Amino acid sequence: MPVLTRLIPSPVVVDIRPGALDDLASVLADQRISHSGKLAVAVSNGSGAKLRERIAPALPGATWYEVGGGTLDDAIRLAGAIKAGHYDAVVGLGGGKIIDCAKFAAARVGLPLVAVPTNLAHDGLCSPVATLDNDAGRGSYGVPNPIAVVIDLDVIRDAPVRFVRSGIGDAVSNVSAIADWELANRVNGEKIDGLAAAMARQAGEAVLRHPGGIGDNDFLQVLAEALVLSGIAMSVSGDSRPSSGACHEINHAFDLLFPKRAASHGEQCGLGAAFAMYLRGAHEGSAYMAEVLHRHGLPVLPEEIGFTVDEFVQVVEFAPQTRPGRYTILEHLDLKTNQIKDIYSDYAKAISS
Repeated sequence: MPVLTRLIPSPVVVDIRPGALDDLASVLADQRISHSGKLAVAVSNGSGAKLRERIAPALPGATWYEVGGGTLDDAIRLAGAIKAGHYDAVVGLGGGKIIDCAKFAAARVGLPLVAVPTNLAHDGLCSPVATLDNDAGRGSYGVPNPIAVVIDLDVIRDAPVRFVRSGIGDAVSNVSAIADWELANRVNGEKIDGLAAAMARQAGEAVLRHPGGIGDNDFLQVLAEALVLSGIAMSVSGDSRPSSGACHEINHAFDLLFPKRAASHGEQCGLGAAFAMYLRGAHEGSAYMAEVLHRHGLPVLPEEIGFTVDEFVQVVEFAPQTRPGRYTILEHLDLKTNQIKDIYSDYAKAISS
């Protein structure tokens, strides 16, 4: 009998709820994760370190490693430190930088990773990519998906609200990213992975259409699930395409052109997505997305994150250079400076009316 389905790389455990951290030990005791209880736990000196006291008594076989930052060197040092420990798994406990360091280190030494994020800033918490700063700026490194994801909504609620806002922008931008993928399919025949596209689109739409707010557990549940699904969608497609289009090109351009002034990943992606929707003629969709982003306290105009209109025009013009070979509405229109200025003026009027 031939195999008529494909295997989807995904976590064996996804636990998203208030109080989930209290059951972390039982998740880690799963024989598919740790049979001996020997674990390497990577924490930051911030949010992760604060939770260590609470968790450590339930993990007597764990060795704790404090990670200084989110650089490639940090990740390589972590891998070297845990290599000789004969551990069953690596646990990343903290924000996105710590999770990415732990992902890279676990992949380097051939161990499964358990992701325990303390905020919802972006979809990297369950993606097959580790984003790390290096000597050339910032690099993306392919890694396996986490074997388990544990998200305690009580912990998420205690994190600074800007992290939740960033996650909202990243999730909502999926809607624009999928539209770019479909454009590339129509114009260039680029193959679309239908399952990955469906997962990413529905994740973005769920956040976009949810009536709740940042202080609402139901909304946080949907946001956390959306970010996990976005990460799995990337793993299914073998590419960041399901969650990265013109929105992320604009984000990368902000980071490269104005590294000391750039806003959060999700803020820039959300703004980029709303503008990209307008560029492709989806004016009602752009206005609705801008309205939702504003309701959650995210920017929809460059002035709201400290950039002038001319600087934003520069960002949009430079954006296609950040992902050579990726076809989005930006590459399709190939806009010049004055055209971008004119369209931006129309966009600003449309979302303000």
